[in-house]
Amino acid sequence: MKSVKCPSCGAKMKRNGKTSAGRQRWRCPSCGASSTVRRDGAAALREFLGWLMSKGSQLEMPGQGRSFRRRTARFWELWPMPVPDGEWHRVLYVDGIWLARDLVVLICRSDERVVSWYMARSETSRAWSALMDPIPAPDVVVADGGTGFASAVRRSWPGTRVQRYVFHAFCQVRRYTTSRPRLQAGVELYGLAGDLLHIGTLHQAELWVERYLQWCGFWADFLEDTSVIDGRRVFTHERLRRARSSLSRLVSEGTLFTYLDPELTEAGPLPSTNNAAESLNARLRDMLRNHRGMSLMRRVKAVFWWCHMHSGDARTATEKLATMPTDEDIDFLYRTYSASPKRADGGPEWGDRAVWEELHHKDPFPWWLD
Repeated sequence: MKSVKCPSCGAKMKRNGKTSAGRQRWRCPSCGASSTVRRDGAAALREFLGWLMSKGSQLEMPGQGRSFRRRTARFWELWPMPVPDGEWHRVLYVDGIWLARDLVVLICRSDERVVSWYMARSETSRAWSALMDPIPAPDVVVADGGTGFASAVRRSWPGTRVQRYVFHAFCQVRRYTTSRPRLQAGVELYGLAGDLLHIGTLHQAELWVERYLQWCGFWADFLEDTSVIDGRRVFTHERLRRARSSLSRLVSEGTLFTYLDPELTEAGPLPSTNNAAESLNARLRDMLRNHRGMSLMRRVKAVFWWCHMHSGDARTATEKLATMPTDEDIDFLYRTYSASPKRADGGPEWGDRAVWEELHHKDPFPWWLD
């Protein structure tokens, strides 16, 4: 335990029995002052986060980590929720990290820090909107175009331009053609997809689109060939057709070369892919791998803690611990809203952003509910 300093003279205090309530009493041998010390958990929180962000194993701790688990058990009951600060960012990156088949944590970050995060069952437009609604709309959002994302952007950030990951577009084609395609059409399409990674000017982008359209026209009849398999007529080159569709959709949406738009690049260069989010996901995976064996909810909270630690929250540990919601708080909200009749007027129900915002430090606990 850290030494206790006298609040009067600053000298080191010594133990001096206990109070009637059982708390430790301390006495200063220099000035004779006597007091008790209330520890706010800041030191234990630092110890907990230091372990979570490291590669250290609890087995390597004294007593195989039993004392550590006892000191830090309460932090697994907390939910480190994002605190909307209203700061505007020119470019934001969004992505989701899947922790289970029906559980994903959606993360929004800038070049400097994590801006917000949100837990959902899937990448629906409702979940994406819940992530984006509290954040001021950026000029450009870089994303992989997950399910429901396009409609969420139109609803939550109508004036924001979307840049799809160029590298993901290449990977999508490679998944269908493989890196060593056998057909000439696949070889040419794979080469076109690889060229996407080296386009740096608007003129090069226009030439690429022209080459791609020429490829589509030249191989159109070839891709219409059909075969009979198990009594069903199917397209012979279905995988090539899917690769073509993935690129055609991006070209028609106009989200492939947003980073080259002259109106947007006047304020500075724009990213063509999401290296920031990819590196974030890699570090999250490393953290979960270093502490593998955690339950699903602890993995979720570990991701929440990581995002919180990289969000730039300047509050003290004492302030954070006083305002973070707990499992009991969330259970209370869940019971309240799940027991309520369905809202025919479209009002908030459990799972809506309006309900989750009860956990975003807007008011001290306990809350009042409509």
